[in-house]
Amino acid sequence: MTDDLLWIFSLKTIAVVGASREERKPSHYVIKYLKEKGYTMIPVNPDASDILGEISYSQLRDIPVPVDIVLMFRPSEDIPGFIDEIIKISPKVLWMQLGIRNHKAKAEAETHGIYVVMDRCMMQEHKRLYGD
Repeated sequence: MTDDLLWIFSLKTIAVVGASREERKPSHYVIKYLKEKGYTMIPVNPDASDILGEISYSQLRDIPVPVDIVLMFRPSEDIPGFIDEIIKISPKVLWMQLGIRNHKAKAEAETHGIYVVMDRCMMQEHKRLYGD
């Protein structure tokens, strides 16, 4: 898994579904951390116009640039509702944040060539691999 994670962290454009403006929420501070590490962060939240100075999009399909990674901050049971949209934008990776897993969505994404990580924190894994 470590080699796969290193490959993933070489990708630079990350769409964050469930991004929050609230500083105390993981989806906010994970975006902030990864942005500070040089990643292009694209928040996806229909209720926000921008998050941490980045334009927030209502849906994945509204993003005007190619996305390498879709990072999910939504409950496990919500993930299947995003799969069709994820498949349409063709990211290399679907990453479900710590505590989020959905095997049906994983299988569907993988049949379309999307690598899937479940139940892991992207910020924690970056810190583990690269230090803080």
